[in-house]
Amino acid sequence: MWKIILLVLIAEWLLWIAILPSHSTTRVTLPYTVFSQQLKANNISTVNAQGSTIQGTLRHAITYPATKGTTSANFQTQRPTFASDNLLAELDKKGVTVTAKPVSTGTSTFMTLLGWFLPVILIFVLFWWLMRRAAGTTGAGGGMFSAFGQSKAKRYDASNERTTFADVAGIDEATDELAEVVDFLRHPDRYRRLGGRIPRGVLLTGPPGTGKTLLARAVAGEADVPFFSMSASEFVEMIVGVGASRVRDLFAHAKQEAPAIVFIDELDAIGRQRGAGALSGANDEREQTLNQILTEMDGFTGNEGVIVLAATNRPEILDPALLRAGRFDRRITVNPPDQDGRLKILRVHTRGVPLDPSVDLGAIASGTPGMVGADLRNLVNEAALGAARRGATTVSPQDFTNALERILLGAARRIVISEEERRRTAYHESGHALLGMLQPGADPVRKVSIIPRGRALGVTFQSPESDRYGYGETYLRGRLVGLMGGRAAEQLVYGETTTGAESDLEQATALARQMIGRWGMSAHLGLVSALPRPGEEGLVLPGSAASPSQRTLELIDDEVKRLTDHCYEQALNTLSEHRPQLDRLAEALLARETLDEADAYAAAGIPLPASEGALAAGGVADEPSGEAEADASSHQVPAAR
Repeated sequence: MWKIILLVLIAEWLLWIAILPSHSTTRVTLPYTVFSQQLKANNISTVNAQGSTIQGTLRHAITYPATKGTTSANFQTQRPTFASDNLLAELDKKGVTVTAKPVSTGTSTFMTLLGWFLPVILIFVLFWWLMRRAAGTTGAGGGMFSAFGQSKAKRYDASNERTTFADVAGIDEATDELAEVVDFLRHPDRYRRLGGRIPRGVLLTGPPGTGKTLLARAVAGEADVPFFSMSASEFVEMIVGVGASRVRDLFAHAKQEAPAIVFIDELDAIGRQRGAGALSGANDEREQTLNQILTEMDGFTGNEGVIVLAATNRPEILDPALLRAGRFDRRITVNPPDQDGRLKILRVHTRGVPLDPSVDLGAIASGTPGMVGADLRNLVNEAALGAARRGATTVSPQDFTNALERILLGAARRIVISEEERRRTAYHESGHALLGMLQPGADPVRKVSIIPRGRALGVTFQSPESDRYGYGETYLRGRLVGLMGGRAAEQLVYGETTTGAESDLEQATALARQMIGRWGMSAHLGLVSALPRPGEEGLVLPGSAASPSQRTLELIDDEVKRLTDHCYEQALNTLSEHRPQLDRLAEALLARETLDEADAYAAAGIPLPASEGALAAGGVADEPSGEAEADASSHQVPAAR
């Protein structure tokens, strides 16, 4: 359409250039002296004068200037006001016809009007033609703005780099359920003769990075059917109705090539519960798009042979109509992998990485609890980059350790700190580490360091021996005591506290609020869950039935303060009782800057617990300098079981 408009405008411009000059009179402009010479030479035929302007015709055309000038029998000149010649008598003497009409401007009135109205006429004709063309194609699904409503879905090309279920590891349950969908598409009769019906929709849910999109790519690589993929945000535009049009276009293409799979990534962009949020044009457009998806998935027309595969990490905000049976019949939760799953993922990502024989992927998997597939892929990549940076030919265990520290805390900083601040940092980290060694059931201390990294001046790493899926109150209280260790050590040794415990207090407060407000670990509040899950605070409207009362919130705050104060007193008392061990651990840190698990326990004089030699993967990062701190804790407490 835009090409046509451009061509019409160019044609109009050329017409303007071609027509106007052809209707204007070309005149040679002469100085008055040359005009007088032509009059004496009897070469003037007619003269039309008005004011000081004189126009006329010559008996014989001349060129002025003599070379490279204009040649014409028509001329014009200006008579000077101080001229004293008797021009009229001279013209009569030479037999020149004299008139006094208005002088010609070179363009006729008709052409002037045509120059003004021609663009308007051409634009009107163009608009009329486009409307006629739109009216003629609307019935066939076209229209002047049909391009806006066309789907932007990408069709998977199996000739490109192919992803299969062999490339997916660590999430076997989700893989098995999707493999059944692929098998149905390949062998539908096997299920139909038993009365089975393929699910209309499959919804993949889970935290970010767990492999939902990777699973969709694997389904595209495994299924021998057309696969259309599109992000949910691509449906919605500024113009209301475009999203619904694109949904219709997408499903129309899929139905034409059924059986087919339609994959919608980040479904929550358009699948949010209707009625939520402010009333606006964008909200109306999103709801229209959602309504069209609901109709396509389970409407009167049916949707036979088209499976809708969608992914989201926020299933709790989706509209209930989208989740009911008949639309998304099957919901597959893609959980973070366990230790065995992490080992399988590491094996997949290290296929093309030359590893040193001393690299133990099992130890790396054991020391990275809570990491998902995307995290492990980044870990392997950072380790490979680190090995290349130092010019090695293989990736060593130290490369993996450095990569993990780089991911959690950032690169090591080359800053100069005073000896006093360095000693304070050593005692701060020793307080965390010693309490981690002494608290019953605490995660073993894997590494202690006072080397500045990222925004932290020191770090204490702790990680469990194996994956944990349930957390007892004793363990959580011990975790709070360990978080208070840095501040308690500073108070014990120096008699004052610093800003270095900011991150510790943030983590401790968040953990204590969950213990009191969500998990019922307070005798005063009772067995109630009054607070929403992390990340869902905006879904609970103030004053609603799900919103806690002001009295409950005040009671939670009181209980959180009571719990954190009690844990701080316990941390202070424990460090006071073991002051010699605290001093030895701090001196060892000052001498060596970094202590691994064996050296840290030896410096504190505490027997090393039975361990599988897990790689350090979590802990508490502190920054006594007073800057904002990096939250490097990997002790992720699950929202709920």
